[in-house]
Amino acid sequence: MARRGPTGLRLRDRLEERRFLAPALIAPAVLFITLLVGGPLVLAIYLSFTNAVAGSLSGGFIGLDNFTREWSNPIFRDALKNTFIFVFVSQVIVLVLAKILANFLIRDFRGKWFLRFLIILPWAAPISLGVIGWKWAFDSLYSWVNWIGRAVHILGPGSEPQWTGEPKLAMAAIITTHAWRLLPFATIIILAGLASIPRDIEDAAAVDGATGWRRMVYITIPLVAPIMTIALLFGIVFTATDMIVVYLLTNGGPFNSTHMITTWAFQTGIVSGALGDGAAVSLYMLPILAVVAVLMLWFARRVEVT
Repeated sequence: MARRGPTGLRLRDRLEERRFLAPALIAPAVLFITLLVGGPLVLAIYLSFTNAVAGSLSGGFIGLDNFTREWSNPIFRDALKNTFIFVFVSQVIVLVLAKILANFLIRDFRGKWFLRFLIILPWAAPISLGVIGWKWAFDSLYSWVNWIGRAVHILGPGSEPQWTGEPKLAMAAIITTHAWRLLPFATIIILAGLASIPRDIEDAAAVDGATGWRRMVYITIPLVAPIMTIALLFGIVFTATDMIVVYLLTNGGPFNSTHMITTWAFQTGIVSGALGDGAAVSLYMLPILAVVAVLMLWFARRVEVT
């Protein structure tokens, strides 16, 4: 039986060192993400500086004309404003409700598994199916939202709000649907954070008299803040880059009043065929989201409890 020489053993031991093994294991994932994300991103940056149209992935170089032309477009400015409102309001709703649900679900009670199943169902179900259900809920004739509103006397007799026919009500419908969609994801993340808090810390806080709101402010929130920051970061990115809810619920209407950056980029670049303009619209959010991601990761690192 042949024995391996000292050179072979040294080479094997060297390859098993962390500085060599870790890059080798993570390299395929990095390569895959680079090709999957980097390729389309580079293409979009290239198209944004050209006058390319549908049917061609090349065009003449026109500099920043696409960006300046879209900035002077009132529909684009409304879409940018709607995107900020959409992201901010929906994430506030999601975080508040997710924290309440997580605090309730962390306790032991009969039927907890079934309630957890119901809460995670919107995240597991196809989003197109969920939005169609909400589209029926906000229907102008058969809305059960209006029926409940009249039943509890929030709406007057015969009142029929047009949820997708009025700009402000349409925005409220979009935010409600999207918050319903993201709520399970945020709840699970915060629930995992609550479950990771050592029992000894809670017992020590109870002995010192920290109960109720004091325990939440001084114990729970500082310990869960890093993971809540990550949940918020994912929520912001998902919300700012998602177009499914808006596209299926209102398609940017009524009268282009509920367009987001994503839907207006799709309308401009794909439906209208102006690839250069559509790429310019979509890239407006890139530096903003990059700055938000860096700041929130820095904040999560600062508040991390060691």
